Order: sequence, then structure tokens, then C-alpha cells
Amino acid sequence: MVFETHTLSNGIRLIHHSVNANVAHCGIILNTGSRDEKEEEWGIAHYIEHVVFKGTTKRKAYHILSRMEDVGGELNAYTTKEETCIFSTFLDKDYKRAVELISDITFNSIFPEKELEKEKEVILDEINSYKDSPSELIFDDFEELIFKDDPIGRNILGTPKHVKKFKRDDILNFIKNNYHTDQIVISSVGNINFSKLVKIVEKYFGNIPENIRTTKREKPNSYEARTQTMIKKTYQRHCIMGNIAYDLDDERRVPLSLLTNILGGPGMNSRLNLTLRERHGLAYNIEANYTPYADTGVFSIYFGTDEGNLDKCLSLINKEMELLCTKKLGPGQLTRAKNQMIGQIAISSENNENLMLSIGKSFLLYNKVDSLEELYQKVESITAEQLLEVANEILNKDLLTTLMYK
Repeated sequence: MVFETHTLSNGIRLIHHSVNANVAHCGIILNTGSRDEKEEEWGIAHYIEHVVFKGTTKRKAYHILSRMEDVGGELNAYTTKEETCIFSTFLDKDYKRAVELISDITFNSIFPEKELEKEKEVILDEINSYKDSPSELIFDDFEELIFKDDPIGRNILGTPKHVKKFKRDDILNFIKNNYHTDQIVISSVGNINFSKLVKIVEKYFGNIPENIRTTKREKPNSYEARTQTMIKKTYQRHCIMGNIAYDLDDERRVPLSLLTNILGGPGMNSRLNLTLRERHGLAYNIEANYTPYADTGVFSIYFGTDEGNLDKCLSLINKEMELLCTKKLGPGQLTRAKNQMIGQIAISSENNENLMLSIGKSFLLYNKVDSLEELYQKVESITAEQLLEVANEILNKDLLTTLMYK
């Protein structure tokens, strides 16, 4: 897999992968998210993601929304704790249209006060909707518990109290303080000559004033295992347990990703799915997740079950974790686990939108992108001894935080 790159004079970087397809994908990824907010700004990164579509110096909201959809394309955005992304899917003939629009809404939005007030109601409704989804809400409450009193622990949406107070100047200040050109990547996957793409990107992003990041994020506070029960009056009992984990620069993140996949990945043959769902019929949803951040990470196991099954589920999960901590995988087990993960990586790379976002994030963080062959090699090089070591560090029952909804 070949990647072509270019750096603008203001520090904005471009990465492109050429594919022989009529449909193209392009987006801007900024290395800023909810963890970069001050306490009084809680929720503003996500709020900005909404209101950048409400008007620019040359377009009203309707014209922004119609610009790509008029030619059958799509425009979207998302915010995480460490990144903000605006991206589009379109026919390859519309590259210029897409790149120009992404630049316009990222850097020329005017944030009309009337539109800002209307969008607050939309976000308040989104917050309330989230509260009605305990299987999603519990992940945010869990990270707030393990990253207690730290910005990275706060949920992305913010609170109604904070959202209601946001003003136009708050938005402009956050953008000025956090949208650094050396922390921005334009990512593209599509059928276009790279030199032509460079000219388009230079035209619409080259005149953005240089704004270099001079500060570093503060590392989260020291971790302390906790157990907490929250009364939510839900039909099911929801439970999540986990630990802090390896950051984005830690080489152990690859073995931990494989261990997570073995324990509770998306495959129906994960250990937790086979134990809780297939053998005992105790849970419909059971999963393990690992999310690495710039200077920390989160490992978690989530499940939902009837109240009478809660203790049995916890007992079975603890047994599976103990097995991974005490019994080394045999050669056949290890080979099957690696093949499964390699297959998942390969299938994911066939989705060009996912590929565009993936290579953009990798280039943003590491200034390089591993080829599929290099990724496969990293998985193939994992040893049973490494998995055992990682399991004993991350699945140590004395270090696990547990949160339950009852």
C-alpha cells in the first residue's frame, strides 16, 4: 500500500492513498478534542463540531449542507477526547468541491448567534438521548471514575449547564488556542493524481496562518482502583470493569490489542462471548475494549444482564481473566488469534472511508503510516510470553475499577 505525503509551509500535512474507484474520501483531522478543554469549556469541542456547519463568510447553513449533497456526496464530522474530524465522501470528479468546502467550514465559520442558540437545544436533546442509553452512558461514567477530576475523564458532550453558557467568543478562543497547523492532517483516499491534489490543498489550505503548538497536554493524575454502584433504575444490570492501559507510543499496545480481541473482541468466538452467551445464556452484550490515548489508555470489559445473573457473570469473567494471567496460550491458540486479528485488519482496510480516517490519524500522531504488511508483521511477532505479561499487568484483579448500574 503506497502513501504520498506533502507538508504545507504553515505546517498542515497531507497524506493520500490512490485507489481505482469512483468514490473518494477526504477529511481534515485536528489533534484537539474534549480533553483540551478548560473546566468552563466542558463540551465546547463537540459544540464546535455542530456549529461549524451553521454558516461561513460566504455560505449560509443551507448552502453548506447542500454543497456536497447536491452532487450525491456526504458531509460528516466527529469529536473524540483527542481529535476533531470533518470529512466528506463524494465522486472523484468533485475533489475540488469537497476540499474547498472542508477548508471553508473549518477556518471561515462565523458562528451566528441565532444559530448557536438553536444548536444548543439540539445538543441538549443529544445529551438527554444519551442518558436513555445506559449501555453507552456507562462507558463515559467509567472513564470519569478512573480519570477522576481530570479533563480526559470528562464526557465529550458536556453538561446542559456548560452548553447553555457558551458564547461566540468562547468558540473563537478555543479555536485560536487549540487549532494548531502543525497538528492538522488532510487525509485522502481516492482516484486523483497526487500533484493535482497538492495544488488543490495548497490553494485552499496554504493561506491559513501558521499556528504552532507550544504546550503539552498534562498527563492524567495517578490511578487508583475503585468500585462504585450507581442507581439508574434500568431493567438490566449494566457493569463495566477495567484498568488504565498503555498509551499510543507504547509498543505493548499491539499485544494488548490482541489480548483484548481474544478476550472480548467483535468475533463471536471470543472467550467472553463463548462463556457468557453461548455456554450459559447469561448476556446478550459482552465485549472487551482497549482505547490508547496520547499519554495513557483504557482497557474495559462491559456486559449487561438480568439482576439475578450479575454475580455469576462476574465470576465467569474473573475466571477467564485469571486463565489469561496464569496459562500461556498454546501454539495453535496463538496462531488462530493472530490470523483472526490479521483478517479483521485486512477487512477493515477494504472500507476506504475507514482507511482514510485511519491513515490520517496515524500520520497525525506518528508522521508515518505502517503498511498492511508491517501491521501484519507486528501481530505475527507477538509471543505467548508477551501476552501473559500484558495480561498480568492489565487484568490484575487488584488494579481493576468496577462500575455497576442498578
